[in-house]
Amino acid sequence: MENNNSLEAFNSMPVSKAVIKNAIPAMIAMLMVLIYNLADTFFIGQTHDAYQVAAVSLATPVFLMFMAVGTVFGIGGTSVISRALGEGRKEYAKKVCSFCMWSCVIVGIAMSLVFLIFMDQILSLIGASSDTWDFARSYLIIVSLSGPFVLISNCYSNILRAEGQANKAMMGQLIGNFLNIILDPIMILGFGWNIKGAAIATVIGNLAAAAYYILYFIRGKSSLSININDFSIKDKICSGVLIIGIPASLASVMMSISQIIMNGLMAGYGDMALAGIGVAMKVTMITGMISMGIGQGVQPLLGYCVGANTWDRFKKIMKFSLIFSFLLGLILTVLCYLFTNSIVSAFLTEPSAFDYSVQFSRILLTTSTFFGVFYVLTNALQAMGAAVSSLIINLSRQGLIYIPALFILREALGITGLAWSQPVADILSILIAIVLYLWVSKKMMKLEEDKEYKEYKINSN
Repeated sequence: MENNNSLEAFNSMPVSKAVIKNAIPAMIAMLMVLIYNLADTFFIGQTHDAYQVAAVSLATPVFLMFMAVGTVFGIGGTSVISRALGEGRKEYAKKVCSFCMWSCVIVGIAMSLVFLIFMDQILSLIGASSDTWDFARSYLIIVSLSGPFVLISNCYSNILRAEGQANKAMMGQLIGNFLNIILDPIMILGFGWNIKGAAIATVIGNLAAAAYYILYFIRGKSSLSININDFSIKDKICSGVLIIGIPASLASVMMSISQIIMNGLMAGYGDMALAGIGVAMKVTMITGMISMGIGQGVQPLLGYCVGANTWDRFKKIMKFSLIFSFLLGLILTVLCYLFTNSIVSAFLTEPSAFDYSVQFSRILLTTSTFFGVFYVLTNALQAMGAAVSSLIINLSRQGLIYIPALFILREALGITGLAWSQPVADILSILIAIVLYLWVSKKMMKLEEDKEYKEYKINSN
């Protein structure tokens, strides 16, 4: 009954209430991810060792690779499941859910082994210096052990929203991140484990979140399934998930690659500059993660509308979501800009690293007002199954535009050019997203009108 009521809300609930009901839990979950990221950096910063802060900045893009693969199955699975439920294909949705679970387990184990075997080569690739090498290595070795748990946690925090269980999706992330935040000061400072303590807390947090989602399904509270007997790659299950999931995950993959490149370029200006840009990225995450939560929250609503062919409701959801995300982004950006010094001082005390971080933060914040618009448009394209358009957008913001901008603007502006590269990529990517959304939505609505007209002609004869 609970699941039926959740799906019924996709159809009958007023648009503003439906968006807020689904977006708020996703935003809270993303806020907890943000707090977890800030807590790691904050407590490591309390060691008063900027090299450890720099090591976390170096290790972050590697950890993002695990999250990116979880996103493949999470976003891809959510898109396929929400459309299947909108079409009334519940058994198919169960098979998709099971496919995602067991794919996370297998791929997660494989990734952990690869990262552990090639750890030294990875450290060389990400630009670890003699001062940061041992810190980054100890952190990544421990974090790599949590591969399957990271994938499952990231995957099912998305998939539960596909059946209207936004609160339960949020709860899993809250448990994992809250546990991580509690353990950080104990393990980093209390036990004196420093950066190793942060890594252990991360592993335990992801294990707890994954366990919550698995228990949710085992207890039979879901209309979906993770039972191995429901696992299948047939009937376009595998291709359906991957064709949406891979483009969606490329945002994280390209973020990892571009951050590795940016870290390498920034390291040429010293480890203090590297620590500064690492903290500056945390500052912009305040707006970015919450905006991402809005996009994730509305995607199942939009996907259900696509499956049910309720395009009027689809347009109303989009209008409200875009306005809501823009206004919230504006408020958060202004607050972050006004309190930049206070935020940065919580993580860095070394004067040159602090100055770098404040300067970089204010540059990166110039476009953060529009993050929500970008994420809503991107998730709308994923909800419509527009794989190619989603691929173009995700490749653009963190890759095709951002990476060339890093080299061009560094030559033109020096170290500040590296910071300005992201705002330039943001502006151009948002413009591309607007054009692609208008084109895809118009095309799909036209196809549906033609289909309804043909059915009318057949029935009238």
